[in-house]
Amino acid sequence: MIEICPLAGWICELVRTLGIEIQVASTAHDAWRWKNVKRKNDRQDALKLAQLSVMNQLTLVHVPERAVRQWRLLIQFRQRLVGRRTKIKNHIRDLLSRAGLSLTRGHGAWTIKGLAELEALARPLGAVGADELWRGELAIELQSLKEIAAPMRAVEQKLDELAQADKSVQLLQTIPGVGPRLAEALVTLIDNPQRFKRGKEVGAYIGMVPKQLQSGETNRLGRITRQGNRLVRSLLVEVGWIGLRYNAWIRAVYERVRRGSKARKKIAMVAVARRLLIRCWAMLRDGTPWRPAPHTV
Repeated sequence: MIEICPLAGWICELVRTLGIEIQVASTAHDAWRWKNVKRKNDRQDALKLAQLSVMNQLTLVHVPERAVRQWRLLIQFRQRLVGRRTKIKNHIRDLLSRAGLSLTRGHGAWTIKGLAELEALARPLGAVGADELWRGELAIELQSLKEIAAPMRAVEQKLDELAQADKSVQLLQTIPGVGPRLAEALVTLIDNPQRFKRGKEVGAYIGMVPKQLQSGETNRLGRITRQGNRLVRSLLVEVGWIGLRYNAWIRAVYERVRRGSKARKKIAMVAVARRLLIRCWAMLRDGTPWRPAPHTV
């Protein structure tokens, strides 16, 4: 029994080759959290791990094979690259705003035409005066934007190759509105669909079930737990918004939960994302392509 850590995958491979059963415990579970503890060390960690294991109070983590773990890491690396690119773009918008200029909204600012307009405003940092330093910053950020484009293309090209060679990813892409990024994220995260018995277990695993606060006769459901993979949750919601235009089933679920109220838009979309997740899991479990509900055809 070990707790989850960056070396957990390597340790599991080593122990399994010896024919020894190994369990990996999640440290995010309430029972594992240390509260009001003034002293904590590896010996105490091991003792608590053993005690919780005996009482069957640990949440175990599924550790997939090396190829799946590497695929997961490449997906996470792409997301970090996207985050860096987003920070650069936000800084460029901030630079122009402080200079009293406006940038085209949406993706139009980053087209060939939009970037050419930005290049016209930029100047080498060593060639600008103290009153136009923002132009030098702009030149540096535009260069950084160009430099990050190459690794982004390389990573996405490799991910596309892996997605095209995987039948499960292709299966999920039969859903109108679902592309390779969500499909590959779900396939690698779920890994073995048979390890979940019900759709509710999948929703809890991704953190898309509501918190429950029960006391006596009071039973209140709060926001979703958000204990699972944040990238998958965000992709599900993003695909949900896109699917409103392309997927009649998504539109039907969204409108039914929203009940015509603007205040319930986010609630409805979270419901769409959770139900889409469960349908994706069921498709992977059964090996069946997308079939819209009869009333949405």
